[in-house]
Amino acid sequence: MTDAYGSDTGDISTMTRDDEKLSVLAGQQRHTTADVRETYREQATTMARMDWLNRALSGRYRRALFGDATGRTLDVACGVGTNATYLAADTEYVGIDISDAVLTAARQRLEDSQRETTLYEMDAQNMAFPDDSFDTVISSLSTCTFPDPVAALSEMGRVCAPDGRVLLLEHGRSSVGAIAWFQDWRADAHFEKHSCRWNQEPLDVVAASPLTTTESSSALLGIITAIEACPE
Repeated sequence: MTDAYGSDTGDISTMTRDDEKLSVLAGQQRHTTADVRETYREQATTMARMDWLNRALSGRYRRALFGDATGRTLDVACGVGTNATYLAADTEYVGIDISDAVLTAARQRLEDSQRETTLYEMDAQNMAFPDDSFDTVISSLSTCTFPDPVAALSEMGRVCAPDGRVLLLEHGRSSVGAIAWFQDWRADAHFEKHSCRWNQEPLDVVAASPLTTTESSSALLGIITAIEACPE
């Protein structure tokens, strides 16, 4: 693009966003969508079997955040369908995940659901939905895994209605020094096994995206962050 004087402004906003994305991932290991798919293919059975523990540890936070979702709701990186439990009965649930293996477990879990439910194998960083397709977009414990979390958050904003909300429950680096030190020390090993950047800073990741954070809170020694955001 050019400015009023005919000089090339180039894509200043794009360059800024690229710089922000690089900053968010600075010092972090990188991986690909194929790597994530393979990780969850290997761990899908364990995820389904241990979902009770996931709910025990994070259920209250999911309920507090996602219980307010309304209308047609998209669950990005839905995994085995855990979040569906915490949505109001009158919501329509659409879940996407990059892993067909975890979607198989989600289908089994949700097959008796009374709400309208649809699941798709889809890349969160390049969704096939039209703009403004959902009233609410939710996602949990996901930005740590996306190869390009800024792209995924941008897509969440794109498919969310202009007056809708994006609700994120994320985990990251603890606010307690000793725990944060341990997370940093084990970050590479944890990433290698789980494709997860467990010492990320969730609010920084959202700030690097087109989403605007309207409310946030932390819990569990600062490891859990609940974020309510609105589209660009």
